[in-house]
Amino acid sequence: MAVYTEVAFAEAAALLHALELGDLTELQGIQGGIENTNYFVTSEHNGATLQHVLTVFERLSFEQLPFYLQLMKHLARKGIPVPDPAATPAGEILHRIQGKPAAVVDRLRGRSELCPAVAHCEAVGGMLARMHLAGRDFALQQPNLRGLTWWNETVPVVLPFLQPEQATLIRSELAYQNHVAASSAYAALPRGPIHADLFRDNVMFEAGALTGFFDFYFAGCDTFLFDIAVCLNDWCVHLAEGSPDNSRTQAFLQAYEAVRPLEAAERQLLPALLRAGALRFWISRLWDLHLPREAAMLQPHDPSHFERVLRHRLPLASATDSCMTADCAA
Repeated sequence: MAVYTEVAFAEAAALLHALELGDLTELQGIQGGIENTNYFVTSEHNGATLQHVLTVFERLSFEQLPFYLQLMKHLARKGIPVPDPAATPAGEILHRIQGKPAAVVDRLRGRSELCPAVAHCEAVGGMLARMHLAGRDFALQQPNLRGLTWWNETVPVVLPFLQPEQATLIRSELAYQNHVAASSAYAALPRGPIHADLFRDNVMFEAGALTGFFDFYFAGCDTFLFDIAVCLNDWCVHLAEGSPDNSRTQAFLQAYEAVRPLEAAERQLLPALLRAGALRFWISRLWDLHLPREAAMLQPHDPSHFERVLRHRLPLASATDSCMTADCAA
């Protein structure tokens, strides 16, 4: 994604040799995104051309990264199409470049579908349900680092950059999400490892078929419903105005439930979690825009998009509000 760490050709070549992936022939920085340094790496090995992605992690620590990398290994073994981290002969999948943690994963085939149709949403919904089921027996635990705790910490930091009306909205929505999180209905939601950032640019298609999910570096243990909400807020909205697309939403949910039917608590709280998903990305985009880090290639996303998504989601939660009030009163 954005290039914060300039990796020398010789340094990348040495890592590929250690992973027994052959001789490096091309090293290309990837533009887009804002969290980590990413390069496409191409190598020649026993007459074959191999393509991988080299990631240098700019915020995640050596202690945090085994969760993400082992989760990808776990899902790959279960048949979920995700990048599989390359290992040394000794089995090491977490490496070091310029003192920073790094990993090399295989590059998925195809391209992202940035203008998804109903069929794309069906494919993502079904595969997301498969991924949730496949991750239920994953042994490692790590919270969603961009969850409610982070929202509570970050909103005061971004408030000075907001107009009064925006500040009122973000404060009231944060209070509402703390209210929801304290409810017994929320405590009943099924949980496990989630992607937490499965946007259109993190899924690959080839010839109309879904070929993989990638960029798991916001993953964590959270409610499956939050993962669904994040997807619905990206795959199933009109980008120009942020309003939901009913046909794509229905297709996504039907495909998901064909694999893993939603529980009663999930049906009850879906409107509230749709608001939560919009709030999370409004906060993070405000943070990235107003408190940026230097990078060789940097394209911060527009925060106002998820402000619009949130405003469109607000009327949908009116029925949930009364349920939450009754729950807390009890």
